[in-house]
Amino acid sequence: MMRFIPSLRQLLTLAVIGFGSLVLVIAISVKFISVPQANQIATAQTSILYYDDGVTELGRLGEANRVSVGLGDIPIDTQHAVLAAEDRGFYSHGGFSLRGFARALFGNLIGSSGAGGGSTITQQYARNAYLTQNHSLIRKYKELVLSIKLETVVSKDQILEDYLNTIYFGRGTYGIESASNKYFNKHVKDLSVSESAVLASLIQSPTRLSNPANVGDLKFRWNYVLDGMVTEKWLDQGTRASATFAEIGTYKKVETFGGPQGYLIEQVRQEMYKSGITEDQINRAGLRIVTTFNKQAEDAMIAAVKEQGPTKNIEGLRIGMASVRPGTGEVVAMYGGADYLANQFNNATQMIGQAGSTFKPFTLAAALENNVSLASTFSGKNNTMVDGYKVVNYSGHTYGDKITVLKATENSVNSAFVEIANQVGKEVVFEAAKRAGIPADAVGMEPNLAFTLGTASPHVIDIAAAYGTFASRGLQVNPAFIKSITSVLGDSLFALKPKPTQAFSTDIADTVSYALQKVVEVGTGTAAKGVGRPVAGKTGTTNDNKSALFAGYTPELATAVMFVKDGPDGLPVSLSGTGGMDTVTGGSYPARIFTQYMKNALKNVPVTKFAPLPAGQPNGANPTDSPSPSAAPTTSASSGPAVNAMIPDLSRTKVSDAAAVLQGLGFNVALQPQAGVVIADGVPMFVISQSPVAGTQALTGSTVILRVVNVLP
Repeated sequence: MMRFIPSLRQLLTLAVIGFGSLVLVIAISVKFISVPQANQIATAQTSILYYDDGVTELGRLGEANRVSVGLGDIPIDTQHAVLAAEDRGFYSHGGFSLRGFARALFGNLIGSSGAGGGSTITQQYARNAYLTQNHSLIRKYKELVLSIKLETVVSKDQILEDYLNTIYFGRGTYGIESASNKYFNKHVKDLSVSESAVLASLIQSPTRLSNPANVGDLKFRWNYVLDGMVTEKWLDQGTRASATFAEIGTYKKVETFGGPQGYLIEQVRQEMYKSGITEDQINRAGLRIVTTFNKQAEDAMIAAVKEQGPTKNIEGLRIGMASVRPGTGEVVAMYGGADYLANQFNNATQMIGQAGSTFKPFTLAAALENNVSLASTFSGKNNTMVDGYKVVNYSGHTYGDKITVLKATENSVNSAFVEIANQVGKEVVFEAAKRAGIPADAVGMEPNLAFTLGTASPHVIDIAAAYGTFASRGLQVNPAFIKSITSVLGDSLFALKPKPTQAFSTDIADTVSYALQKVVEVGTGTAAKGVGRPVAGKTGTTNDNKSALFAGYTPELATAVMFVKDGPDGLPVSLSGTGGMDTVTGGSYPARIFTQYMKNALKNVPVTKFAPLPAGQPNGANPTDSPSPSAAPTTSASSGPAVNAMIPDLSRTKVSDAAAVLQGLGFNVALQPQAGVVIADGVPMFVISQSPVAGTQALTGSTVILRVVNVLP
């Protein structure tokens, strides 16, 4: 029996038919296939957190370290380097390499998983964005079809841009912009030819070539890229000859949450959830978050804790610290601990400790509002009995039968303050603390005689914010950690709009500030004089020494420092022995940390003086039994030195409340009634708009115009 042997013509005919059939199938596939949505991994962008300047990076959140840039922001030398490395005929072919496809087909037929290579940039982008990384023949066919389709619906420039924004460069980095930052600490627009060639070289085998052990292979590839640029006439021979290899250095994995900054990043993430931002948005949407944290202030705080904190007997010691901008509530710095990765408990926002005498200013404010002056006198005796409660002064000290309110504040005399609280009313003092900003649900918040001595245990951030109320001349505003959140396209998702309320009149707040300045000048807080500018503050030390605090402020910043210590069982124990001290007082380590921090955080910031003691308010320097009534709330702006202040959003508020807030900030107020508005006693008026608009920075003493109506629309 004779075996059939096809002729050469028959073989050629079969080949032509086979090839034609393949072309027809591909053509049909291209016609009817649609370009799918790019997969989430390819389009995911990291969310970047910035300090308050909106430029200095604080950290990144997200599953992929990738930041997209436009092709116009990528230097032409960088584009050419990538083309020389991966696809020199990119702008001339139709999206695929027949040779590469044939090689992959042959490799799959013989079962070689390592076969491949020769893919065009369009094919690589299709694989990365729409397909998978497996080496099956089906995947290769889909890649071919999709590449051809892409070339018919998307421009070459757009494909190259998308490719450069999605390709992997090793070290957990996707896209040319993130790679530029990772390897050379610069934006892609600032890359040199040599650096561009290094990044282009990495694409072939990013994990292997980014390993310093394989730097020889990377240099070989780098030379190949530069020579290719010369061959394609994208680089002149002189520049090529003078090019030197750009070293990428040893890879150091960045722990986003490592160190003290980890507490800041986690706090911002939690605040983002509160504002309605989802986990998926954080991980993939490439959000840009400008925080309230100031780099200079944060660095100063970390250094102050490290350099002024104790070094002996510190096992179990917790130090929490927070600094707030008065009038806006912006938290400019926070110390939650030394390393978030080692301990996720935030000492600034989660730790509690008895506030001690840092609560006395709230009693002072309540007293000033109720016909008590700084010159009024109360008992200075140790073991004074007040309504059945025996009051013990710190260290059992007696300050005489009578002591003025000012002197009692300077020396933190418990007996006098408990008598004041009893006279004014426990509930009144309790409400004053809440008005200042101490949360009603803080541990130990109960209106009793001991409340003025700081038996409640708020967080240190709460104390800093409450002292900010006095610093801003009576304006209370809740702490804030985020200034703005924008999408990758620049759309605003959140913008901070502080809404301060006038918790105390400017006269009351100014009088409290006057007394607390004396604490620093001649009282228990003299360590804070080292700040070198006007400072008001108060020490806080509990009788059992289980907590020690210093809280204080300048007109620019309000800051609180708290020390507590955990025993082996996690319960608070005495600070005695910490740092070699028998007793850790608020005027010791906490005040020293406060002082160094404030001095450096406010470095190069112009000195602002506090408003003077209000007219008619006795200074309390000499004892007197004649209490002076407190002044009524002011009705015009202060004549203090002009400083920049943010104008709050006052829309839809009562005119009386809006005017009080603006006057408290130091602005003058002018009303602009709309048509038909009735201005008369008992007739309500509301703000419908304002000029300048909310969020504007303006000099105090300038005028804010409020447009008002009787009925809100």
